[in-house]
Amino acid sequence: MNPQIGISVIVYTKNEQQDLPGCLQSLSWCDDIHIYDSMSTDNTVQIAQSHGATVTQRSYPDNTLPFGGDESAHRNWALQHIPFKHSWIFHLDADERVPPELVVSMQHALASQDTKQAYRMRRCDYFMGQWLKHVTPSPFHIRLFKSGHVRYERLINPVTLIDGEVGDLDAYFDHFPFSKGMHHWIEKHNKYSDSEANQIIQNRNNGLRFDLKKVFFEPDINKRRAQQKEFYYRLPLRPLVMFIALYVVKRGFLDGKAGLRYALLRAMYEFMIVIKTQDNVK
Repeated sequence: MNPQIGISVIVYTKNEQQDLPGCLQSLSWCDDIHIYDSMSTDNTVQIAQSHGATVTQRSYPDNTLPFGGDESAHRNWALQHIPFKHSWIFHLDADERVPPELVVSMQHALASQDTKQAYRMRRCDYFMGQWLKHVTPSPFHIRLFKSGHVRYERLINPVTLIDGEVGDLDAYFDHFPFSKGMHHWIEKHNKYSDSEANQIIQNRNNGLRFDLKKVFFEPDINKRRAQQKEFYYRLPLRPLVMFIALYVVKRGFLDGKAGLRYALLRAMYEFMIVIKTQDNVK
């Protein structure tokens, strides 16, 4: 396998000394690895440097919130300021791994010299020692893209906007969201729910008007996504809707006990967003 396939990698980190070594080991094929660090206080930076990665650190006014409370701004800053070696960029988190099959798939995609400006691939989430094959809400993600053709929007869980055509890869990458334990997952999503609630309130304060027709028929894809998000936020009993969607509609019950627990956790996360939104609105 050619160790230099013309792809730069960016890994987002904050206090990732546990997961980062495994992530970097799965990136041994890459000759341009960038660790984009949010001022870690553990050994994250030292581990990255020992693996030959380039480290860029960025702080922000409120360092207690994920990405300073605006993940899109954090990511957009990286794309504008980090000196990537290659024009193609692959985005990864420290608790994710790249199997050899995905490297081959990316090689073939770039060698085809088609008109695509980005590629979507499947993420396999693991919980309780098994792949959550059914219960995860959005298994496909845009992670490989050409420099200058992508930007992000939303305070948290940002939407990836591509200027150009998006293709699909037949390979996947692995994600271990519970690698640091249940306490860490709950603590992280408690902070994420703050940002989600702030995003909802910001949308309404900025005068975003909800129009049901635009949810389905708005020709501008960005405006349509915004309307779809707002439609979802307005659903009554949203935590219950999330549970039914994941456990029943997506057949999360086929994932056994892990599927049930994951669906309940996601419903709990939605409930946190609901009550924080209502509290702030008052």
